[in-house]
Amino acid sequence: MANEFVMPKLGLTMEEGTILQWLVDDGAPVEAGVPVMLIETDKVESEVESPGAGRLHRLGAEGDTFACGAVVGYLLGEGETAPTAAAGPATAIPATVGAAAPVASSAPASSNGVSSGPGGDGQRLFVSPNARRIAAERNIELSTVRGTGPQGRIVSEDLENIAPRAASPLPAAPAIVAPRPASAQSLVPATVSARQLADLLGVDLQVVPPDPLDGYVTREAVARYVRARLQQDVPVPQREHGAVAPASQTPTAVRRMSGMRGTIAKRMHASLQEMAQLTLTMDAAMDAVVADRERRRAEGQAPAYTDYVIAAVASALRQHPRVNAQVTAEGIAELPEIHVGLAVALDEGLVVPVVRNADRLSLEAIAATTARLAAAARSGSLSLDELEGGTFSVSALGMFGVDAFTPVINPPNAAILGVGRIRDELVLIDGAVEVRKRLTLSLTWDHRVFDGAPAAAFCKSIVDGLAQPSA
Repeated sequence: MANEFVMPKLGLTMEEGTILQWLVDDGAPVEAGVPVMLIETDKVESEVESPGAGRLHRLGAEGDTFACGAVVGYLLGEGETAPTAAAGPATAIPATVGAAAPVASSAPASSNGVSSGPGGDGQRLFVSPNARRIAAERNIELSTVRGTGPQGRIVSEDLENIAPRAASPLPAAPAIVAPRPASAQSLVPATVSARQLADLLGVDLQVVPPDPLDGYVTREAVARYVRARLQQDVPVPQREHGAVAPASQTPTAVRRMSGMRGTIAKRMHASLQEMAQLTLTMDAAMDAVVADRERRRAEGQAPAYTDYVIAAVASALRQHPRVNAQVTAEGIAELPEIHVGLAVALDEGLVVPVVRNADRLSLEAIAATTARLAAAARSGSLSLDELEGGTFSVSALGMFGVDAFTPVINPPNAAILGVGRIRDELVLIDGAVEVRKRLTLSLTWDHRVFDGAPAAAFCKSIVDGLAQPSA
């Protein structure tokens, strides 16, 4: 029988993937292990290999988004034909559902991404992800748009001259829970991904049934709730949103908050909403680090200054296990392994690859790992495994001349360390003025997990570690 080819789950936090490109023609034979398609998650782009041999029958189109485990195609044996419909569940909300006016689409999508379209001809709609977002924002019915992209694909330029469509009047709905203000919404126990989807659709989390086991609202629960309301033609309860002011001038360019930029925006906003974040700063003496680095440079090795900080952080996390923790439904979970994330700036945003078991690595091993991860980040070749599982993050802006800043915690971590520039500072020692190397550390922590005194003690341990880098 035909073997299902599904959207893989490449990491613990991956929930869906978008097909960027098919690497094999429809109907072509493939062997096990051959790259078949290129997908995009909220973190990386990755090639997906064929799980077996057979003739590829593609279901998903380029630009389509599927949940992990959803069927995107089949591998057919000799003489086999593909089933008439995909077995995977539909994952996308209809294109006309937007945060401003969620309504049921007049051309609902089937589970294999085929739209009934005008006249119900069942022709597939090829739509770029950006065009889908624009259509949702402006309430444009995509089945009425003529695509000018490859294979008739609808691209964002096709929507430029189409006027936004007024929301269709909805039938009277049965009484449901009234929307809550944002302050009440933030008190609902929910996962980060659930809040992101609720923010996107404007759903009031108060009315979404939580998981009966742990009492948390999950992303799947939000999606299930919205689908049920759409099937019943019941309007989804909306949270109150403040009006966004228009640009005060005609902009020279507008960059949509989508892809990596949109993910960063949502996660950092959710981080600040869901945590009690405070920041303290502390100066560290860097004379010993500078001297040690110069010695290593003369020997042919030169770790970056951030590598010294990561080594000191890993040692401090071992001394202060309450910092290497995260908030769970059961309470504050102290984690046994220390994985330090390093923020790497890219043109399109920011990624945080992870140095695993950093407390077990030598300074030389940390330096080799961070160099490899930074190169992979800039070349776009990081794997999801290299981006997940961090228990603490380090973000450095010293190379830009920054002394101190307020970093935002990367969920689900309980803290993050900001690293400023190394500067010369005049210090009075035994009545004489001397020049010393100083660096400012900025520690942001979640006050729900630990208090100011433990935060200061942890930061002081990092300072002590930098004072004796070879210890």
